[in-house]
Amino acid sequence: MLERFKSLRLVRIMGFNRVVLIGVIILLCLIFQVLSGVLNHGNVFLTYARFTSAINYGYFIGFLALGVTFVIATGGIDFSVGPVMFAAALISGYCFNNYGFPMWISLIMCPLIGMVFGTVGGFFVSYLHLPSFITSLALMQIAKGIGSIFTKTQNVSWPGSTDPGGWYRKLSNLEVTVGGSKLNIPTGLIILIIVAIICSIVLNKTKAGRYMICLGANREAVRLSGVDTRRWEMLAYVICGTLAGLAAIFYVGCYTTVQPVKGDTFNNEAIAACVMGGTSMAGGLASILGTVIGSFIIAIMQEGILSMGFNIAFQYSLTALILLGAVIADVMSRRRRN
Repeated sequence: MLERFKSLRLVRIMGFNRVVLIGVIILLCLIFQVLSGVLNHGNVFLTYARFTSAINYGYFIGFLALGVTFVIATGGIDFSVGPVMFAAALISGYCFNNYGFPMWISLIMCPLIGMVFGTVGGFFVSYLHLPSFITSLALMQIAKGIGSIFTKTQNVSWPGSTDPGGWYRKLSNLEVTVGGSKLNIPTGLIILIIVAIICSIVLNKTKAGRYMICLGANREAVRLSGVDTRRWEMLAYVICGTLAGLAAIFYVGCYTTVQPVKGDTFNNEAIAACVMGGTSMAGGLASILGTVIGSFIIAIMQEGILSMGFNIAFQYSLTALILLGAVIADVMSRRRRN
């Protein structure tokens, strides 16, 4: 029965693992629909408001996870993406509020700040041969410190939709009136899909992407073939940092206020989304579509836990368990292939 299911044309096109992930999303929605009603006095999970709330959370997790996918594909790791996202949002938002920067410049600053962090991290890992684990932990603390110092440990509030410069929020959500009711259209989902398609083309259809994946599969063979491995490994970190800065735009577009010395909790969620989506922690295997689906699984879990009336701390434990399970599945799969 399983083999017949795998042989279906749609399953072969999308990939069995991705079809399973979509099934997980549907199953989670059904489970949360039942449990939220039982545990939270008839509260309903499957509503448009909760749907858009989950998508809002999935925006920036998706951008973070896409960036981390490139790094993990090379066999590295990056634990700095969350704090880098917050540092970009803090610095650019502070420049808008206190130095009178135009909104469009503040928005451009976000991916540029992320690119700087990615370039620094990539240089240390690829050219100075420092372990990516240690480098990313150091950058995580540096990003926290720089964001906090620049803003004088103050929270930064980006403008609301009705304030001057508030047009940027339409990048994440577009409010329309239908039949006298206001609806939020998740425009950020369209941008995330476009960026994911670009990332998929870069990773699977370009020389740079193929070298990144080959680095994770067999770094020494790539080096002996005459390829400058340092350039392509560094590029993966630059892309990761840039996407972390881009994620900052969509974070503030949904949540407005940014706090210093925060963001590290999103690292595990981004990595969990990657590994859950089929990217191997050992490198050499990556799936952009799987990463996007994994990001929304994380978002639905977060919204589902809140709908049941539980504290968000439950999500941290559940995300850690999912990450651990995904890594175990990846290790067992590699053993079977070997």
